[in-house]
Amino acid sequence: MGTSWSVATVTAPGTDTGRLEAIVTEALDLVIAQMSPWQSGSDISRFNAAEAGAAATLPSEFHHVLQCALRIAAETGGAYDPTLGALVDLWGFGPQPAATLPPAQRDVEKALRACGWQRLTLSPGGILCQPGGLRLDLSSIAKGFAVDLVAARLHAHGFSHVLVEIGGELVGRGVKPDGTPWWVGIDHRGGSSLSLASGIAVALHDIAIATSGIERAVVLDGRRHAHTIDPATGAPAHSDVVRTTVLAPSCMEADAYATAFMVMGAERSLAFAAARHIAAVLIDDVGREHISPTLAAMLE
Repeated sequence: MGTSWSVATVTAPGTDTGRLEAIVTEALDLVIAQMSPWQSGSDISRFNAAEAGAAATLPSEFHHVLQCALRIAAETGGAYDPTLGALVDLWGFGPQPAATLPPAQRDVEKALRACGWQRLTLSPGGILCQPGGLRLDLSSIAKGFAVDLVAARLHAHGFSHVLVEIGGELVGRGVKPDGTPWWVGIDHRGGSSLSLASGIAVALHDIAIATSGIERAVVLDGRRHAHTIDPATGAPAHSDVVRTTVLAPSCMEADAYATAFMVMGAERSLAFAAARHIAAVLIDDVGREHISPTLAAMLE
């Protein structure tokens, strides 16, 4: 998936670690084969290249992820949108580098017309219709799903107490050998860490954590902009939020909400998180920390 992964687990002496690694690799390969725009033969790439009117029956995992993505798109009023593939590529955040930065406004407007989560028709049975020119990009949710899938596959094979990390996104299931939860730290520099030396410490007991920020950014007019595209403008988001970390029952949801909050800004994100009981911490562009009521209650 173009990133690193690690798994900490409670195992009996003599456990075959090669078997554990094979379980993880198989799960990651599945996500890549279905949802990676970097693979020309993936399910998502084939859908993106299909002609208008073509219908595809999605694999169950792809269907599950897209259902979640469309639900969060609706909840956020389109601040989160999984159909921005054309814009992601235009700005050089996809498989190919951008031709020019910034792209011409006419090209941005053309790409915007090809986007829009409301253009998609997804049946309950997983049949997805290509409306014409639309390109899905699930990079903002697929990594989180991969974390969940690895944890689920490990649990199915008897590894019930695990901490799974892929590219800085984590889920904790069960407990450590001493019976305590899997603790991780959130610091002001971004992301989650197994180090508790600084920042906020949270226990990942059947909960996941994901972060979005401006570490991978484009510089325009001397200012760093997030790699997250704002669906309203077709350009990289430039809200007052520079980093957001979300905790949720699934890493898939945490991943998507963290992306949405980069677009929505601090005030709107905090109101949204409060209304939906989402645990989140946001860092704004002057370094202030904003903690949602749900996370504040968790830390008491």
